[in-house]
Amino acid sequence: MLKPLLLALPVLATLLQAAPRPSEQRVGIVGGQEASESKWPWQVSLRLKFSYWIHFCGGSLIHPQWVLTAAHCVGPHIQSPELFRVQLREQHLYYQDQLLPVNRIIVHPNYYSVEGGADIALLELEDPVNVSSHVQPISLPPAMETFPSGTSCWVTGWGDIDNGESLPPPYPLKQVKVPIVENSLCDRKYHTGLSTGDNVFIVHDDMLCAGNTGRDSCQGDSGGPLVCKVKGAWLQAGVVSWGEGCAEANHPGIYTRVTYYLEWIYHYVPEN
Repeated sequence: MLKPLLLALPVLATLLQAAPRPSEQRVGIVGGQEASESKWPWQVSLRLKFSYWIHFCGGSLIHPQWVLTAAHCVGPHIQSPELFRVQLREQHLYYQDQLLPVNRIIVHPNYYSVEGGADIALLELEDPVNVSSHVQPISLPPAMETFPSGTSCWVTGWGDIDNGESLPPPYPLKQVKVPIVENSLCDRKYHTGLSTGDNVFIVHDDMLCAGNTGRDSCQGDSGGPLVCKVKGAWLQAGVVSWGEGCAEANHPGIYTRVTYYLEWIYHYVPEN
């Protein structure tokens, strides 16, 4: 569901050895529409160098010098920061690139596979960016925020628009409103049709579910933000992580729950 767009390429597969299997990784927005240019000023595109710097994952600006993304985009094996670039908010991929170098990559030490959790990573930019109306960090939630079912949430990205269907040129940033699915219900949905015992959790406490049939993230959206409006303020609830297919029945998108990792994030990123 959330695989990097070019995971099948041998070079990228080598760089991202622990990325989720194609059926599980998130790559694009299903059931959404092009985002307004004035929205989502924290959205970033992560790039890898091939014949050009190609988009492979999303991310979010959480501080003028720090980007939050998924561990499966950049780990678990240590990668040279020189292999990556960050593109701040742009309406269409590749049309007005101003790529920023990365100084440091920090993958959560507990990450091994998306199913196991801890699918979260930080990228430190070489220099702080200039904050403007077009480029702004997203606020992280307070530790006690639970994002209950019914919370108004959106996911954004440049990923596939359906299973196996890539985003066509001019590659606009897309958005879709997705419902939060309570963890225990989400876990039961994922057990549908499986022989795995109900006492074996698929959806862990450090995960958050959102989406339904026809509205979901997909391949290429990995690492991007799930944001929710709480008391008039936008907060990042999740990081696009994994799932089974895109927008399929009984398979909501699974996100890394940001509140679970606040202490780890703030160990590196200065609190505002």
